[in-house]
Amino acid sequence: MGDIDTNCMTLTRFVLNEQRKIPGASGDLTQLLNAICCAIKAVSSAVRKAGIAQLYGIAGDTNVSGDQQQKLDVMANELFVNMLKSSYTTCLLVSEEDETVIEVETERQGKYMVFFDPLDGSSNIECLAAIGSIFGISRKEHDGPPTIEDALQPGRNFVAAGYALFGSATMVVITTGHGVNGFTLDPSIGEFVLTHPDIKMKPRGKPIYSINEGNACLFDEGVTKYLESIKFPKDGKSPYAARYVGSMVSDMHRTLVYGGIFMYPGNKKNPRGKLRLLYECAPMAYIIEQAGGMASDGKQPVLDIKPKELHERCPIFIGSAEDVKDFLKFNSA
Repeated sequence: MGDIDTNCMTLTRFVLNEQRKIPGASGDLTQLLNAICCAIKAVSSAVRKAGIAQLYGIAGDTNVSGDQQQKLDVMANELFVNMLKSSYTTCLLVSEEDETVIEVETERQGKYMVFFDPLDGSSNIECLAAIGSIFGISRKEHDGPPTIEDALQPGRNFVAAGYALFGSATMVVITTGHGVNGFTLDPSIGEFVLTHPDIKMKPRGKPIYSINEGNACLFDEGVTKYLESIKFPKDGKSPYAARYVGSMVSDMHRTLVYGGIFMYPGNKKNPRGKLRLLYECAPMAYIIEQAGGMASDGKQPVLDIKPKELHERCPIFIGSAEDVKDFLKFNSA
C-alpha cells in the first residue's frame, strides 16, 4: 500500500481508547473533543485560504480585551461557538471575543464548560506567521442552570486542555489529564494523526528564552536581573538564545518541544500583564504541567489561581521546570 498507514492512530480513535479506560464514562468528553476538532479543521481551512478569500484585515471592532478584531477572529469565534453548542455536551462557553458568558440553550445543554481563544496571535495573520487556538474544559458540578460563578474556577479543575497550531502544518496538542499528545492534520484523509506521543519536557531543555524585550524599560527588577543572568552568564556558561514570535501558541509550542522558558510578566504599564487567565494562561499551564514543566505567575502556580472575573489578566512564567525555578529565585529575592 506504499506510504499509507492502514492502522493510523487518529485523534478520534485515541480519545475513544482513553475513554474506554475510565469505568462508567459517558462518552460526552469524547463527543466534545470531536466537536472542537471539527471547529479547528474549519478554522485551519479558513486560515489557509484567507488571502484568496479576502479574509485579511480588520473587522471594524475591538474585542472585550481591547484588541482589534480581525475578520478571521470573528469567523473563528462563530465556528467554535456553533460547533460547541451543537455538540450537546456544553452548558457554558467563555470566549476571548465575547464580553460575558455564552449560555447554551437548555435543550442542547450538557455538563461541560469550555474556555477558548478562537484565534490567538491574529495580529500576525497578514504576515503569515504561525497562529493558533487555545481551549480548556471543565465540568459543571451541580444541577441547575450554569452561572458566571461556575466559570470562575482555577485551572486545576480542568478535565482537558489543548491548543491548535496553524503553522507549516496544522497540529493539535491535547491532554485529558493523563499526559500530553500531539496530532498533525493529514489533509489527504482529513484527520488528525498521532505524530508526537506522550510529550515530555526535560527538567532543563534547550537554553531558549521568549519574552517581548521591547518592554524591558518597564520590567520589574526580578525580571531584569533574571534576563541579565541568562544573557550574560558567569562560570563560562553559554548565553540563552532569544526566540519570540508574538503568538502565544507558536512560542509555547516551541517551548514544549525544545524546552526553555516563555515569559509574559506584568510591568509598570500593565501590572497583571496582557495574557488572560481563563482561556490562555490556565490551559497552557495545564498542558505544560502534564508534560513535566512548570507555570507560575511569579508567586504561585497558575493552575491554583481562582479568577475573579472572566477576562482577568495574569503574568506568566512557563516552561522547563528548572528554568522556571531559576526565575523564581530572582523574583523572590
